[in-house]
Amino acid sequence: MHTVYIGLGSNLGDRQSTILAALQRLRRAARVEAVSSYYETAPANGVAGPSFLNAAAQLSTELEPVAFEAFVRGVETAIGRQTRTPLDARPIDIDILLVDDLSADFGRFEVPHPYLAVRAFNLIPLAEIAGGVVEPHSGKTIAQLAAAVDARWVQRKARAVHFAANRQEEEPEVRLSLNRVGVSSVKHMIRTRVGGEERSFLGDFTMVADLAPDKAGLHMSRFSELLETATLDVLARSDKPSRVEDLTERIAREIVKSQGALRADVRLRAEFGLERWTPVSGKRTEETYTLIGIAHADANGTRRIVGVEAEGMTACPCAQLMVREHSIRELQEAGFSADDAVRAVDALPVATHNQRGRGAIYIGTQAPFANDVRAEDLVELVESSMSSETYDLLKRPDEFFIVNKAHHNPKFVEDVVRGILARALDVYADFPDGTYIGATQINYESIHKHDAFAEAFGTFGEFRRELRDGTHVDVKTDIATWLGTRPSPVVTI
Repeated sequence: MHTVYIGLGSNLGDRQSTILAALQRLRRAARVEAVSSYYETAPANGVAGPSFLNAAAQLSTELEPVAFEAFVRGVETAIGRQTRTPLDARPIDIDILLVDDLSADFGRFEVPHPYLAVRAFNLIPLAEIAGGVVEPHSGKTIAQLAAAVDARWVQRKARAVHFAANRQEEEPEVRLSLNRVGVSSVKHMIRTRVGGEERSFLGDFTMVADLAPDKAGLHMSRFSELLETATLDVLARSDKPSRVEDLTERIAREIVKSQGALRADVRLRAEFGLERWTPVSGKRTEETYTLIGIAHADANGTRRIVGVEAEGMTACPCAQLMVREHSIRELQEAGFSADDAVRAVDALPVATHNQRGRGAIYIGTQAPFANDVRAEDLVELVESSMSSETYDLLKRPDEFFIVNKAHHNPKFVEDVVRGILARALDVYADFPDGTYIGATQINYESIHKHDAFAEAFGTFGEFRRELRDGTHVDVKTDIATWLGTRPSPVVTI
């Protein structure tokens, strides 16, 4: 990797946006390690146009110097620079100032830039991020050179307007604590490993913390800052693949630390795709599912949950039994014996009404089991619990297969939730009793005005006890209790 220091300048159009656009394009072949503040400089030496906005940046690149110089000129052209005449106004100007040992041959430029030692608009921003770097021609550091130039015409631009007002830290009119205060629908691109591949998708975050009775409010903008910082930190790790649980856990921990909150909760929802093949025609598709990450942080540590939502279809068992009974009666009235009528109905799938369903599963466990929970496995647990899976792309043989399968496998909404729980207990049989599991199913009814819904939640130990002893565990652990967002209920025996 080569270390390169550059100067960026613009005196046409929206100067700051143009410099940011240039940095973004430079990222295609270089990593931006540091960027200085913006400095405004009056045009000098007969350069036309209004004042320049200047900045310096430190880059790392695998490109050799000559190739990088050509890449930089391409960036200038892409941003909108149309002329190379030295005294013309320009939307963007990128000077290559220093490279590695500062003595490499850099195309038609020497390194360092031949005018670096006298160019205040280059030296002042560069000194901010590379003050200790030695310029080889003079043997002085960049900071020493910057101190020696006339910088009267170079003015540092404030990054933002600052105000003394801080209403959030003042006392509220009504001194009552609040349980959940924060932001929702915060969109952010994240990358994580699903189905054995690293994928990019758009996440929708909700971040909340408790609010003490003596504070008027929380600093909402800090939530987005924390999200950005935590995302970059977690996704930059090289020791293990990034997981949504890692991300939500880190953000929750940072909210507690920075906001002075007793506890914080972070929730992430994101759409992701998995490769699927249609059951008969064998057509390749990519089906869409929802990935869910939940984390809670407080003084005792953090807990996290991962889940998925998946769509499928169900066939109603009740209506099917009624149609079956009616069909046997009709066959008998048509002259079939009772045994023949039953045999005829048993040979064919019986009609019933269908509904599209959406199921979900949530698993919460601690190390070392947490990394064994994979989104693609959870999807299969949900889909296999319905009457049939569904696909975006279906040929006629596939349609027959799904309808036939569903009608041979009728399910109530309650059956689906029980199936999700049972399958998860089998798949994760080695997980401890303290593992949390939640399952939901909603059926979008086709003949009713309402939708049908079922839900169950608790720990593996609670459900195992019901299966083993045949006893009803009346009070099961809900998601808030398992995460620690509120005290566990007191049960009197």
